[in-house]
Amino acid sequence: MKNTYLIALLLCAGSAFGQDALKARVAQKADALQPKLVNWRRDFHEHPELGNHETRTAEIIAKHLKALGIQVQTGVAKTGVVGILKGGKPGPVVALRADMDGLPVTERVDIPFASKVKTTFNGNEVGAMHACGHDSHMAILMGVAELLSGMKNDLHGTVKFIFQPAEEGPPFGEEGGAELMVKEGVLQNPKVDVIFGLHINAQTEVGKITYRPGGTMAAVNDMQIVVKGRQSHGAYPWMSVDPIVVSAQIINNLQTIVSRNVNVTENAAVVTIGSINGGNRSNIIPEKVEMMGTLRALSRDDEKLLIDRVKQIATKTAEAAGATAEVKIPFSVRYPVTYNDPALTARMLPTLQATAGTANVQEKPAVTGAEDFSFYQEKVPGLFFFLGGMPKGVNAAKTAAHHTPDFYIDESGFSLGVKALCNLTLDYMAGKGK
Repeated sequence: MKNTYLIALLLCAGSAFGQDALKARVAQKADALQPKLVNWRRDFHEHPELGNHETRTAEIIAKHLKALGIQVQTGVAKTGVVGILKGGKPGPVVALRADMDGLPVTERVDIPFASKVKTTFNGNEVGAMHACGHDSHMAILMGVAELLSGMKNDLHGTVKFIFQPAEEGPPFGEEGGAELMVKEGVLQNPKVDVIFGLHINAQTEVGKITYRPGGTMAAVNDMQIVVKGRQSHGAYPWMSVDPIVVSAQIINNLQTIVSRNVNVTENAAVVTIGSINGGNRSNIIPEKVEMMGTLRALSRDDEKLLIDRVKQIATKTAEAAGATAEVKIPFSVRYPVTYNDPALTARMLPTLQATAGTANVQEKPAVTGAEDFSFYQEKVPGLFFFLGGMPKGVNAAKTAAHHTPDFYIDESGFSLGVKALCNLTLDYMAGKGK
């Protein structure tokens, strides 16, 4: 009996020692990779491509993965790239995801590798820019692939690298993004057990990681409201049913949803009208007005509440004025809540703390931005966290926001992103925290 106990103890100690040795290799090699990470990121940044058009980007990623001996599939969800790395030992399948697309934003940042790209988006000529950090995410995951492929024989399981197009949404009328990747079976063959992802953040200091269990990013639904009235000469408004006045009333009434219907002690919510179009002359009351907007919620119940109330308020307000309102929700885009599985988050938190230092890993409030990583989390447990990208000593309130022409990222934190994703993979495979 004593011998059996001793053998088990030695095996356990050996396993822990082996795990520590692997993570020491990760730390050393990730730091050494930093110049490559920066070069990859700058190349992607200088040559951004919009959703469903990431052809050059995909070619670079696929070439890199193939050179590492990773099994590669291209053309997934139009331009996506998936790599499969089978470890030398049996174990779970861990998926790691990076998004690939840029945004229709014209860059203003004065850097040598600033984007000068011009392209088209929904029929309009626009600038293109990696204004949300997807260039960073790709570089980091390419680095993770390089490190893990170099320790392939020591891996207890399989790693699936998912380079996903169109996270910001596909062109109008097209499918794309995580939703299409899931539909095309990216979480199958082999079946994924867990998925990890990160997002760099321009308002979080470099060297820090933030996370949140449960609802961490909001569900999003875009909406269209078309108000139809009766046209007339602007000099005789009593002969009209004025859709502009009705639309103004609807916009004001929609503000009561968050202030009076949502329990704000539990979750935040947003109802925003982002555009309103109607009429073409000062002296003509038009027949109709079109409004576009967005809804954000942090739970499925609140998401349903927002949708139901918008429809009710818009149609009834219009009806009271003798007009009609047609409401489409979602109009073209719907992402679920980005939901970090609480048990998985608790299990992997020590890994993040050991990687970045406990003081540098902080729980953050939920945000009303959205992420289509949520489509993966609907199918398998997932953890999505944030990596600091703000220079040290800078006031976060004065930094440029994501999706803006002045968006800027400090590149010195990339190696921490590599270490975090590698260590999450290794610790999950080793069964830590079960």
